[in-house]
Parts: sequence; C-alpha cells; structure tokens
Amino acid sequence: MANRLAQTTSPYLIQHADNPVDWWPWSPEAFEEARRRGVPVLLSVGYASCHWCHVMAHESFEDATVADYLNAHFVPVKVDREERPDVDAVYMEAVQAATGQGGWPMTVFLTADGEPFYFGTYFPPEPRHGMPSFQQVLEGVVAAWTDRREEVAEVAGRIVQDLAGRSLTAGGTELPGEPELAQALLRLTRDYDEKHGGFGGAPKFPPSMVIEFLLRHHARTGAEGALQMAADSCAAMAHGGIYDQLGGGFARYSVDREWVVPHFEKMLYDNALLCRVYAHLWRATGSDLARRVALETADFMVRELRTAEGGFASALDADSEDAQGRHVEGAFYVWTPEQLREVLGEEDAAFAAAYFGVTEEGTFEEGSSVLRLARNGQEEADPVRVADVRARLLAARELRARPERDDKIVAAWNGLAIAALAETGAYFDRPDLVERATEAADLLVRVHMGDVARLCRTSRDGRAGDNAGVLEDYGDVAEGFLALASVTGEGVWLEFAGFLLDIVLAHFRGEQGELFDTADDAEQLIRRPQDPTDSATPAGWTAAAGALLSYAAHTGSEAHRTAAEGALGIVAALGPKAPRFIGWGLAVAEALLDGPREVAVAGPVSGELHRTALLGPAPGAVVAAGEGPDAGSEFPLLVDRPLVGGAPTAYVCRHFVCDAPTTDAGELAVKLGG
Repeated sequence: MANRLAQTTSPYLIQHADNPVDWWPWSPEAFEEARRRGVPVLLSVGYASCHWCHVMAHESFEDATVADYLNAHFVPVKVDREERPDVDAVYMEAVQAATGQGGWPMTVFLTADGEPFYFGTYFPPEPRHGMPSFQQVLEGVVAAWTDRREEVAEVAGRIVQDLAGRSLTAGGTELPGEPELAQALLRLTRDYDEKHGGFGGAPKFPPSMVIEFLLRHHARTGAEGALQMAADSCAAMAHGGIYDQLGGGFARYSVDREWVVPHFEKMLYDNALLCRVYAHLWRATGSDLARRVALETADFMVRELRTAEGGFASALDADSEDAQGRHVEGAFYVWTPEQLREVLGEEDAAFAAAYFGVTEEGTFEEGSSVLRLARNGQEEADPVRVADVRARLLAARELRARPERDDKIVAAWNGLAIAALAETGAYFDRPDLVERATEAADLLVRVHMGDVARLCRTSRDGRAGDNAGVLEDYGDVAEGFLALASVTGEGVWLEFAGFLLDIVLAHFRGEQGELFDTADDAEQLIRRPQDPTDSATPAGWTAAAGALLSYAAHTGSEAHRTAAEGALGIVAALGPKAPRFIGWGLAVAEALLDGPREVAVAGPVSGELHRTALLGPAPGAVVAAGEGPDAGSEFPLLVDRPLVGGAPTAYVCRHFVCDAPTTDAGELAVKLGG
C-alpha cells in the first residue's frame, strides 16, 4: 500500500511511496503528529539521482523490520532537497557544525518543534567501517528520548541557539574593488592544479562560476594568467571522463583529480552553467573545442532533459541496469574492449580503444573504462573516422537500459538553462536553441509564476508544486530572462525580470542590504537560511545581485543598482579569502567595476551590429536591440536612439558617459573589448 508520498510532485518522494515506512512529506501536520504521539521526528533528506540515497533506501527503508520499528517510535519525514533547499540548508548547517561533514542522504532526528538533536548521513544496515547500523542508531535515539529527554531538549536548544547566532550582515559597506579581485585571483592561482586543471584535489568539481570570473577578469584587465587557467581547465574537463564523449554533457564531478572517472549523474544545473562557460570561452578565444563542447552540451540538454511541457528536467540518474540486469553506477556509459569489438569490429575497436583510453584492465570497475580523450595529440586523429566510430558507439549505447530521469522542473536551474541556450543559440547561429530557451521561459511564466509574480520552486507535468521559490529561483530566473531579452529583442522578458527583482527587494532583503534565501513571509524554520557562497550553483545572494545590476543597467533604476551594491559587500569580505566558493559574486564584481556597459542597438535584431554587441566580452554588458518607434517602450536603453544616416546604429554607455554612436561593427567590437 502506498504511503502519503504518492500524492506529491517530487520524483524522489514518489520513489519512496511504496516503502513500508509510513513517510510524511514535510508539513506542519507531520510535526503535529509527533507532538500528539510524544515521539521524535526522523528527517531523511536526499534527491532522486543520489546514489547513496538509493542504497540506503534499498537496505533500510524497504526492510519491513526496520520500517516497523521506525513507524512505532518516530514520525518519519522525507524531503527532496531540490524541492526544499531551505529545509536542506538549515539542517545541513547543523549537521556540518556538529560532525564536521555533510552530504546526502542526510539523516537528522528532531523534536516536534523541528529542533535537531542527533545527526548523520548514510547509515549501513550492519555495523561497518566504524559506523553503527541504522537499527542501532534508531535504538540509541529512542533510548535517549525515553530516558534522557531533558538532555535531548538541552542539546536541541543549544544547537538552535548556535545557528541563530550565525546571521550575516552584508559584510560591510565596502564594495569589491581592484585590490580584492586581484587578491582573489592570486589565491585561485595558489589553489590551481597546474597539471590537470581545475582547483584542489579529489573529488574535483567543475568550477563553472570561478571560470566565469576568470574570463571576465581577463576581459576587463587583459590578465593572461586568468584566461590560461580558464582555458586549460575547460580543455582538461572536455578531454576527461567527466564529459560524455559520445552524447555530450557533463557528469556531476570527478572522483579523481585527473577528471577520469566521474560520479555519473548528470544534472541540469552543471550542464547549463558549463554550456555557458564554454560559449563564453569561445567568445574570448575562438577555440574550436569550446565551440564544440558548448553546442554538444546544449544539444544534450535539449535531447535528454527537455520535457513535454518545454522545460528542462532536473537530472539523469548515475545508476542503470547493466547487461546482467543489475542496477549499477555508470552502466550506461562505460565500455570494455570486448564491447568495442562487438560494435566496431577488430580494427576500429583498436582505434577507438586508443582514442578513448579504453584498456584491458579498465579505468572503472570490473574491467570497464570511462571514455575520455587521451591527451597525447589525439585531436590529430582522422576526424571522419572519429565521427563514424562515435556515431556507431552512440547508436549501440542507445540500445542499453537508460538511467532514470528526475523530471521535475526547478525554476532556478531552468533560469540557468535559458541563459545558456539563448546565448549559445545567438553566438552559433542556432535559432532552434533560442526557441527552446523561449519555450522554457514561457513555461516558467505560465506555470511557476501563475497569476501573481511570486515564483513556485518546482513543477511536474505542467502542475505547479506547493513549495515557494527561494532567492536562487528569483535570481537565476531573472538572469535567464535578461539574457533572453538581450538575444531576442523582446522587452517582455525585461519586464518579467523586473517583476521578480521587485519581489527580491520587497521580501528577501535585510536592513543592512544583506539577502536571505527565503522570503520574509515564507514558512518559519528554526532559522532563516542565508548563504552567500556558491554550491553547485551560484549562491542566491550573488545571483540576485548580478540580476539586479543588469536590470539597473537596462533601466537606469537607482533602487536596483543600490540593492546590487549593498549585496556585494560580502564579496569584498569573502572574495580574497575564499574565491573558490564565491566565484559568481566575483564575476558580478567584475561587471560592477566595468560599469557594466550599456549597449543600445537601433537596428534589426540578429543583424550584424546586434550580433557584434552580443559577442562583446565586456563583463556583464547588457544589450538592447530593436527598431521602429515602439522600440523604446520595450527597452529604456533605446529611447531617443535614432539611426545615423539611416543605418543601424550602436550606442555604448557606462558610468553615466556615452561614446559617440557608431554604424561600424568593427568599431563597436573595439568599444566592447572585442
């Protein structure tokens, strides 16, 4: 019999609907039930494509004995962290403070007031590696709850008090300036992996937001070292196993520092961010590799993540069925020499093994290898033969059991995808990609904004979920709409961005200009979450700051400019010390220092001047394009911008000063740092 999760819109929760555990979704009713019964709450947080979440579910939550004990002594609550990032954030902060580490699945025991008192992540079914079994943990918590309730209450109260003391102000009134950005670059240089690209050791995550900062810093200052780190990191990832060499698109992270073996789940947010990064790298360097990867990643998103409603699904699972019918990680993606021979024959298999680094001993498990490009001049291999081999392997792979797809639509991540697809489509003359971006934006307006301009976080099958949008939803969707406005010349997207950013000003801002991750009228948790550092995606704080800055450049709104500057104090404070974790904030700071430039193109959308404006690398430059008497009503930058001599004309302004208008694309490129 299905439990309460069967009625939810989250694929992750629905995966647990047939568990013998009597799960509740996060709701006031669940805590009321715990209060009525006088038992603690077991909070289990995960997400649909999380490998160890599946493992723990299979080992413990599908076990009838464990479930009976859980149901008798707890109110079990299941949360999809992607639907409720606010719930995830406040309890993850508690887990990390108490244990020094975190991750998913996250297992937290709470009082009926939502106060945490015992924490963990994955617990095995039997004691191993120094970890107690899940059953032992449950019994230990029940014993403490029964025999030492006062102690439990005291611990819970102390944890909540400690969390409450962690509120951040804006980090000071100082704006990030030249010295802070130079220090951030210096610190990144120290953390840079010269041999393999990227930053730090294993596991190694794609540093999308940091690369955006490096590209913008190079565009503004000409710093060659910044461009080199960006280009080399992108090349290393594109050659590695983290990149799907057959189907395009990136996995979540690499388990090693060489980018060889990925954790195979593919997330929308990584691919949206990296698609845009490679497009911007191409804009800066003209690199063929960057162009190929940007387009292949865009095509991957459209082909494998696009839903029937026109939005983009959240993720593809890491696991799938192998040839023996086992559900294992990476089965869809890895190859043995024998499998290559079956598809390609002896000669082409030998070529493919050398080209893609497939060995007899394997680079992954059970003698299988992750496809990657060996970096010793393999680019010189016969491109026709490579294309033929790749196409045949891809066709054979399509016959394998596919990984499951988490098909909920997350507003923020779709905002990132809209920005990436709009710009990639514009740069490479792919109007179909711009159309896909526009369709996703239409879905967000129609379903996620509904009748009022308050965003809901998720939808599925065209039905809005119950969870309110958080700051990253507002910031990233506004960012996507602003990119779409610049590319399409349709001012309605600028207008929608304005609706969302006005809500940020009204409901997400503190008295000192700091930003919170939830609105002032959102559900009250044990603390109001607030984090200016990037995770796998730009922090809501700096995503909103970037969108506010762009909107101010488009409209001249002093309120939005002031709010953006007020939010950027935190970048001055954290940028020099921890640049790897505030990359998007540093990228926004580059735009602030550069102006950002305001480019008005009085002339046809997609004409030569408009395209030149979009290809200008000046950090955070905003572009408005249109012609005719009504253009100024859609884009304030086009008001009183006449054609010169009847020809399309570009106007470039920044810091309240405008250059002379130009009708020459080459001259415009120079004005924009091209």
